Amino acid sequence: MEKQALLKMSHISKKFSGNYVLSDVSFTLEAGTIHSLIGENGAGKSTLIKVLGGVYFQDEGEIFIEGEKQQFSSAKDALRAGIGIIYQEFNLVSTLSIAENIYLGKELCAGRGVLDRRQMIKTANEFMKELGFDIADCGMSVSSLSVAQQQMVEIAKALFNHSKILVLDEPTAVLTDKESRKLFDMVKKLKGQGVGIVYISHRLEEVLELSDEITVLRDGKYIEALDNRQKDVKKEELVRLMVGRSLNQYYPDKTYRCGKKEILRVQGLTRMGLYRDISFVLHEREILGITGLVGAGRTEVVKTIFGKILPDAGSIWLDGEEILMKSPMDAIDRGIAFIPENRKEEGLLLDSSIGDNMILANEKKVSDNGVFRKKKKKDFISKYFSQLDIRPAQPQKLARNFSGGNQQKAIIAKWIATNPRVLIVDEPTRGIDIGAKAEIYRLMDSLVQQGISIIMVSSEMPEIIGMCDRVLVMCEGKLQAEFMREELTQEKIMRASSGI
Repeated sequence: MEKQALLKMSHISKKFSGNYVLSDVSFTLEAGTIHSLIGENGAGKSTLIKVLGGVYFQDEGEIFIEGEKQQFSSAKDALRAGIGIIYQEFNLVSTLSIAENIYLGKELCAGRGVLDRRQMIKTANEFMKELGFDIADCGMSVSSLSVAQQQMVEIAKALFNHSKILVLDEPTAVLTDKESRKLFDMVKKLKGQGVGIVYISHRLEEVLELSDEITVLRDGKYIEALDNRQKDVKKEELVRLMVGRSLNQYYPDKTYRCGKKEILRVQGLTRMGLYRDISFVLHEREILGITGLVGAGRTEVVKTIFGKILPDAGSIWLDGEEILMKSPMDAIDRGIAFIPENRKEEGLLLDSSIGDNMILANEKKVSDNGVFRKKKKKDFISKYFSQLDIRPAQPQKLARNFSGGNQQKAIIAKWIATNPRVLIVDEPTRGIDIGAKAEIYRLMDSLVQQGISIIMVSSEMPEIIGMCDRVLVMCEGKLQAEFMREELTQEKIMRASSGI
């Protein structure tokens, strides 16, 4: 007799404004397994999960949980059916305690409408201990927790609601490597307890490490389901299924050579408690990589070059002239541009249009004597929408409503329009899909060929090796090693990152 699936989504279709965003998609999850859902931005992953979570109602198709047909009209219906979804944006009340968040909507009362906080904290502490989560005091305010701990609270909240199905949407996007390993251990433990886990991630390495099964979506359609237990699924196979073609040359061919001319020199740069005695040179048309473990001081060094952090000692030279960077405006005036790691907090005004975001550093190009000109603004935005292939071509749409890859393109457009000499990019492909990554790599390659020198900070060793002419490795606030492109290996980078 065939084993009953924990979850079966059968022939799901969903339309918006008459257009299919999901078309005849089927998905099955067994109890005690991890089933990853992958695809490029716009492939339909989020829509499918929102149908499962009762946020959207499907136009066609059926949902079954343990063989019983479900009809969700709200997120509460899905929650009652045992579905817990941990979205990228956490659904926690920061002003409440951990216990109060876990008990939200089902609070315990001591009588006369007074909350029994002591019992709620006691029960929540025991529940956390039972799950093996590293949080000892559930009386703490959620606002005092790290991102990784907040994620634990979200998962505990879902399981406290008796969720049999747990959906994790890009769970490691804002976690350090160490925190990610803890999450993986937690997910494996929940799997062993019989929870069915739907795992969504752009990071194919972790998908391959964790998954029992992998379902690929493309353009709102089901492409293929792979059993990672029965065969050794390769990353290249997943890429081919996701993008519809083989990425034989994932990184651009470097058919040119970087110049020998010195553009930027950093000498003895020190900021106590962050980094010390940092010295390096950036050459014309070079991509210089800076890598190392999280906390090594990489971001702090490049923020100093951009004037966001003031050093205690050291000097910065541009074209052979020593310069003082007291603020980002000084750096911008000198032709230095900076694309930050956290695009949503530092790179964009999410509730402004994507077009308005693009002109933030280029007001003079779309105005006359301080007065904005509609035609200049329209032409400027159209030029960069076309040049960077930003989709959809709706510049008035709010920045928060674009995919991560298109948000990143808009930030790049904003800065390359300033005609920089030096472009600093910090984790340029974090949280974006594999197709958008390839586009960003090609764009960086094109900028270098046009004469721009790039400093790239990245934690992803494949892109460091694939993109950089030279790589600096930092460890605990100091430069540990330097490698030329032809001698780069992951093993060498990892050893240097660890201080060996």
